[in-house]
Amino acid sequence: MHDIGKIRVPDELLCKPTRLTQAEFNLIKTHPDVGFDIVKGIHFPWPVATMIQQYHERMDGSGYPQGLKGTDIVLEARILAVADTVEAMASHRPYRPGLGIDAALAEIEHKNGQWFDTEVVQACLRLFREQGYRLA
Repeated sequence: MHDIGKIRVPDELLCKPTRLTQAEFNLIKTHPDVGFDIVKGIHFPWPVATMIQQYHERMDGSGYPQGLKGTDIVLEARILAVADTVEAMASHRPYRPGLGIDAALAEIEHKNGQWFDTEVVQACLRLFREQGYRLA
């Protein structure tokens, strides 16, 4: 559901096998706001619309669409950011093969505190490394 806003992004961009141009990437970066607009009127027991809008925000303020930082980003979006990154890196994409879970976990460790919430990263690492969780 977090990518529902990609419904307004042309398929040829989502499936493009080569690097995106800056203009193409700017169009893709609209999907969190589009997703927010799609679901904002639906009642959920969690802040789903806000999660969708904020999951590309980064702890240091370098994310999008609003450039939020730290605890201005709702916890649920901080969790979704880590989960989305791990899944996206570990899985195959049109522009590259899957990098595997070890590379994904190394990336969130590397960006721990900068892009990702430290407590969320630590919980994710424990889940995979200590509790044996695996992506399906």
